[in-house]
Amino acid sequence: MKRYGRIRALREDADLTQEKVGKAIGLPQRTYAYYESGQRMIPPWVLCALADFYQVSVDYILERTDRKQWPEG
Repeated sequence: MKRYGRIRALREDADLTQEKVGKAIGLPQRTYAYYESGQRMIPPWVLCALADFYQVSVDYILERTDRKQWPEG
C-alpha cells in the first residue's frame, strides 16, 4: 500500500505529534498513524481535512505536484 510521506513531512515541519494532528481533524492518533504509514488508504474527507489543516492542496499531499498551493486567480 502507498505511504503518505508528505503528511508525515508536513506534520514534522510543523513540530506536531500524530495525536495533535489527529485531534485537530477528528481522528484518534492510532487511525492517523495508519494513514501516515500507509497501512490504510486515506479517505477523501480526511485528505480534505488535512489539506485544509496544513493549507496545501490535496494534490500536494498525494504527491501529484510539488506546488503546495493552487495559484490564485
